[in-house]
Amino acid sequence: MLNRLFARIRKRPHEKERFSLEGNLPAHLAIIMDGNGRWANRRGLPRFAGHHAGMKRMRQVIRDCDELGIPCLTLYAFSTENWKRPQDEVEYLMRLPEEFFASEIDELVERGVRVRFIGDTSKLPQHTQDIVHRTLERTKDSNGMIVNFALNYGGRAEIVSAAKSFAREVAAGTATWDDLTEERFQQHLSTGSLPDPDLVIRTSGEMRLSNFLIWQAAYAEFWFTDVLWPDFTRDVLEQALREFQGRKRRFGGLK
Repeated sequence: MLNRLFARIRKRPHEKERFSLEGNLPAHLAIIMDGNGRWANRRGLPRFAGHHAGMKRMRQVIRDCDELGIPCLTLYAFSTENWKRPQDEVEYLMRLPEEFFASEIDELVERGVRVRFIGDTSKLPQHTQDIVHRTLERTKDSNGMIVNFALNYGGRAEIVSAAKSFAREVAAGTATWDDLTEERFQQHLSTGSLPDPDLVIRTSGEMRLSNFLIWQAAYAEFWFTDVLWPDFTRDVLEQALREFQGRKRRFGGLK
């Protein structure tokens, strides 16, 4: 099913497409949503207002990607390092998924979006875990675009977890160390059933991965913008996609 999903550009009859991007679109787009706090500070608002504005922007970007026909979207929502932030900010961020999915789940289901979560969700507050489980249940039979929310996610932690998972196979006698290949290891990652990201976008002017998909992004194209996440409009998304289409991807070869 996934192969068929990633091989086509989906169009929905009840939606009017604003434009058509000719050429290749990323089968997997990943976005580091950065700049909510700075967006709020520039407006004399509390950081919470920036996070709320960022949540609304996330809703629109999901719609945009679905209408464009991007099969898979991964959004960096909360990293393993974000626990270092002030407690009141962390608590607010842990409440945002409840607000987001309470207002958006019906539209996501209508669009056929399948929601997934990557990261250690077992460490989240119980109320956040509850909305994660309800969302997974509501969208488990959807066969449209996949949206991964990276929640309590860290690339290094993911690699360590994958290594432990393979080690358990060896201990159980179902694999040997000689069976370990890149392809076998990748199946133990949280994105194992998905293609690697073709394009990684980061907003707010920062130019680093910040522990995001560090295995999967080995051959991804990167696109950085000074635009803060709450201001990341469809026009900016189009700009990134058009630039991606102009890149020459050789994957170490000459062609």
